[in-house]
Amino acid sequence: MADNDNSPILQLQRQRMLLQMEYEEEKKAFQEHTEAIGMLRRVKRGDAWMPLRVGKSYYNSLNQLCVEVFRQGDDDIDHNFEFGKPVQFFVLKEKGTVRKDDVLTVPFSLTGTVSFVDGDRMVVSVPDGFPIGDLQTTNGQLGIQLFFDETSYRLMFDALDRTMRAKGRLGYLRDLFYSNQKAETFSFPDMGFSYLNATQQHAVNEVLRAKDVAIVHGPPGTGKTTTLVEAIYETLRRESQVLVCAQSNMAVDWISEKLVDRGLNVLRIGNPVRVDDKMLSFTYERRFEAHPDYPQLWSIRKAIRELRSHHSRRVTDGYHQKMDRLKSRATELEIRINAELFGEARVIACTLVGSANRLLDGMKFGTLFIDEAAQAMEAACWIPIRRAGRVILAGDHCQLPPTVKCYEALKGGLGRTLMERLAEQKPEVVTLLRMQYRMHEDIMRFSSGWFYHNQMIAAPEVKNRSILDLDLPMTWIDTSEFSKNADDAENTEKISIHEEFVGESFGRINKTEAELTLLSLQAYFELIGKQRILDERLDVGIISPYRAQVQYLRQQIRKKEWIKPFRTRISVNTVDGFQGQERDIIVISLVRSNDEGQIGFLRDLRRMNVAITRARMKVIILGDRNTLTRHPFYRKLWNYVKSLRTNSEE
Repeated sequence: MADNDNSPILQLQRQRMLLQMEYEEEKKAFQEHTEAIGMLRRVKRGDAWMPLRVGKSYYNSLNQLCVEVFRQGDDDIDHNFEFGKPVQFFVLKEKGTVRKDDVLTVPFSLTGTVSFVDGDRMVVSVPDGFPIGDLQTTNGQLGIQLFFDETSYRLMFDALDRTMRAKGRLGYLRDLFYSNQKAETFSFPDMGFSYLNATQQHAVNEVLRAKDVAIVHGPPGTGKTTTLVEAIYETLRRESQVLVCAQSNMAVDWISEKLVDRGLNVLRIGNPVRVDDKMLSFTYERRFEAHPDYPQLWSIRKAIRELRSHHSRRVTDGYHQKMDRLKSRATELEIRINAELFGEARVIACTLVGSANRLLDGMKFGTLFIDEAAQAMEAACWIPIRRAGRVILAGDHCQLPPTVKCYEALKGGLGRTLMERLAEQKPEVVTLLRMQYRMHEDIMRFSSGWFYHNQMIAAPEVKNRSILDLDLPMTWIDTSEFSKNADDAENTEKISIHEEFVGESFGRINKTEAELTLLSLQAYFELIGKQRILDERLDVGIISPYRAQVQYLRQQIRKKEWIKPFRTRISVNTVDGFQGQERDIIVISLVRSNDEGQIGFLRDLRRMNVAITRARMKVIILGDRNTLTRHPFYRKLWNYVKSLRTNSEE
């Protein structure tokens, strides 16, 4: 369906319908998954903590009742808990001795919200009246699990409904974003920024000129964050305050930290993923607590709670008057503290969903910046757009897309982001950052050719960077060759290099390829030399698109004696887990190996773009050529890597 065939309202209605499909699919999948998968599996997937130790309970500075819990299980397992996610406590009851995973969970009927999580410690805010005492008496059978996130969907539906009804500026932006109408710009000569390259300078100038919308398209390693920080800094020479959002808490943290380093006063709504004093110092909660009026507010709130708990059932007039007086004084102090905090802040930073926080009620901003906009569903972007006069999007729609679980909704276009659509429809508002500062030119060239129309340039200082002299920056180890050779050898059984399927919705695994992955890394380490790796602090990322393979690789790494000296230098994760990161050496285990040439979600080539471009100096790919090269992308990648070898031998 072409964008200009329908009115903006019809297209937003279509968005809403697709979002409804996704909501229903995700809710159904969540319920089925919760019922079908045993608790041990949920713990292994990082969707539950079990067993828990309960710590203290208290009221936080936002006057929410909180309970502190500690994970007692395997801390090597990555978990999916983060600020703002809904959770539910449960008690585990053994059914019998049939299977170790055959258990019955008895959930507490009330849900809570993650307020803070750091390592194995989590703080959960719960409703007033939550039976915290009951948590203490569960005899080591207490756990906590992620709950279905109704709130995010409710806010996205509300944003779409509001946008469809909108008049004024929001109505104007809606009509502009869904038509071929040209976005308006100011006209003034370029400003120079000596520490930015030519395309970065151009991007900042285009942001400053935009009256309605601008897009900063930043391929891997091109300094998108540096450019965006400068654009925000320059915008604040013209405006008193801006709103900066991103899809994930991690992306909000990253841009917030860079803005603080640039000397800007940032107020972060919500708690950071990485917990340290620097990150916490600009959160709203920490600033609120640090305000000189806070001790007085805290004592008034305490007096209100005590008055509530002690008054008799036959309430006297004096009780009401006293309560009203205390509440009125608390509200007055809260308003005063908030007015000062928001008055001082130049940047308000939060997630897209977090921009619906009641703290921002009634607030408007001249400019909204959305970072990592290519990872955000369009409906989520409309939540903060209603607060803004103009919108600046930054990201890369050739890297990780938003997660859409419903196949029909994906086919209908729900995965197509606002940034992607605007980039196609209004190419004049897009600036592509062209010079990259991360990787060897040979690693960059393949990605540049397939995804960026060969427009990328390697900065002179990284163009030929390598670990070893005459090293090939990219190698592909064909695991099907290994299988064939093993089969041909005398007295050797055929070694299966085929993938296995482990448990529904848990993914695929290829154990022999995992072994080969670590052997390949060991061989490369031997070429470099142990001392040099330690002295130069070379770091390695092992990436697999499949979570089951990642977990298996982590287990194997713990067992390998030769890895011990380097353990802190090696990280293993999924493609999503490496988004935004870089390493000297990247090793990619592609897992898929079957006679039918099935490659599943490896067909989403943007993931492969992310995986390859994490590397500064070396990429080692392990995969079954016979399975993978039936797809044109992997065929071209195989031929490209082969050509590097051929050229080096000439």
